[in-house]
Amino acid sequence: MNSERLFGLGLEPVLTTSELAEYLGVQVQAIYDLRTDGRGPSGIRVGREIRYRVSDVRLWLDGLHEPERALPGGGGKH
Repeated sequence: MNSERLFGLGLEPVLTTSELAEYLGVQVQAIYDLRTDGRGPSGIRVGREIRYRVSDVRLWLDGLHEPERALPGGGGKH
């Protein structure tokens, strides 16, 4: 089933664990480890497999975003 048809049905794409790991540039085991630790993205169990909604991955990544660091000396003009 192609992406265009999925969108027509109101469904969003999902990623396999391998696809997510490839996208993030990490090993598949890293994804499993993050999930085991409760620090990974939300997944959907489909039989024995786990799938990840693209929107859930985006939310998870947004939550990992580190705040900008203040510049030394305040960074502002007086």
